[in-house]
Amino acid sequence: MPRVRHYADIVAILAGLMWIVFFWSISVSARLDSVEPTLAAILALGAMILVSFMHRPFRVHLSRYHVRKRRTEMWMHILALPVALALLLGILIETLFAPMSGQQKMLLFNVLATAGWVVYVMTLVIKFIHHQYRRRRTRGD
Repeated sequence: MPRVRHYADIVAILAGLMWIVFFWSISVSARLDSVEPTLAAILALGAMILVSFMHRPFRVHLSRYHVRKRRTEMWMHILALPVALALLLGILIETLFAPMSGQQKMLLFNVLATAGWVVYVMTLVIKFIHHQYRRRRTRGD
């Protein structure tokens, strides 16, 4: 069972990283005034999705409960919470200081989403270390 959870954690971390790269590519595209970075990210994202749906072992692994549960937790960290926080912080910044442009709002969201992903990864690393410690302690006794 721990092996399935470990695999699910890796899949969720990589999926989160993939989406974070996509989010940042939108900001880079807006900054450069060019669509090439976003198109490259969409191409990479599409290729990964295509491989995961066409390759049978990946499809079987991705349909398991633990992977779906971990990916849902990852989405909560990189999408749901950052959207809510970016909305509140954006309103606060616009009220107290000055209006924000669309690029600045997207940058705020990207920073919060990246921070959420880092928190998610650190949480999984701490859980992994804790489980390893507990398993070694119970074997040693």
